[in-house]
Amino acid sequence: MFGADKGSTDLLDGKKMAVGIVQARFNEPITNALFEACHAELLALGVQEKNITHIKVPGALEVPVALQALAERDDFDALIALGCIIRGETYHFELVANESGAGVTRLSLDYQIPIANAILTTENLAQAVARQVDKGRDAARVAVEMAHVLEQIA
Repeated sequence: MFGADKGSTDLLDGKKMAVGIVQARFNEPITNALFEACHAELLALGVQEKNITHIKVPGALEVPVALQALAERDDFDALIALGCIIRGETYHFELVANESGAGVTRLSLDYQIPIANAILTTENLAQAVARQVDKGRDAARVAVEMAHVLEQIA
């Protein structure tokens, strides 16, 4: 049975992992909180500070190209995308949300590296604030677990 030799707690052991984080600066108070929660959870999972690379880019549309540059280095077990897109009065919200999400997914598939997507897409600032800590923590856990899952498959 797949995964039978690794318990769920083993899947969250980040001691030997290298993780890259790309954070969008747009809506920076939210993305900073996402990063802080994500970073703290990575450390709690055992990822060493020296094995965490943190890159900031202007906005969510720039996140995929920075993730691609990190993926091409082949130094990372997992990557994390952090950003915040809040609906406005124009179609721009849908464009940014769809394109950034598709870019992250495409990179994960193309490079066969787990990328935890914590680019929030919310209707308003209150929803973003309500999600910033939990989604940051979740991204760290997803990145570490998926790195283990892909390692088991290989």
